[in-house]
Amino acid sequence: MDTLSLNSIAIPTLLMAVGLFFFIRASVKDRTEVLHLGSHRPPEDLSSQLKDYLCQRRYQVTGFNPEDNRVTFEGNVRASWFLAIFLSFLAAIGFLCVALVLATLIPSLSQGIIALVFLSPLAGVFYWKQANRREQVSLTVKAAENTDKKTSPNPEAEGSLAMIVGHRDELAALQRAMPDLQPQSLTE
Repeated sequence: MDTLSLNSIAIPTLLMAVGLFFFIRASVKDRTEVLHLGSHRPPEDLSSQLKDYLCQRRYQVTGFNPEDNRVTFEGNVRASWFLAIFLSFLAAIGFLCVALVLATLIPSLSQGIIALVFLSPLAGVFYWKQANRREQVSLTVKAAENTDKKTSPNPEAEGSLAMIVGHRDELAALQRAMPDLQPQSLTE
């Protein structure tokens, strides 16, 4: 093989290895988001329902701030077996590609370089150790301000707004479990 062909293979493989490294590292990145939900229920009912939901998900109350009516929950987040195995599989393919390119570029290393594939379970171990951690969910519920009381069909109708800060997967599960809560934008 000529040098141009080897370089055209080595450079994309090197870029793939760097991308794989950052993909594995990003698998344990903190993904905290803020979710604003609206409901037609009174704040006490919504707050009680959200607290019950979080307690069912094995979260425990760890703090309460009476100034802004914020309740902080904390719970253990478990790592996914599927993702640990999937990351190990991706790492095995990536290490195999790097090993084959290195064996082509440096033929004297071709016998032992394939052993790089045996490092692939380290990706799953890294994910498993980093993903099992404590997560916090912060919940604030307040009465909704009905700015259009004159044109509203029921000007005395009570509603509430909830601001929930937590991991995006937990917030997505909350939205699936409570479809009657409507996402709200703060641009109003």
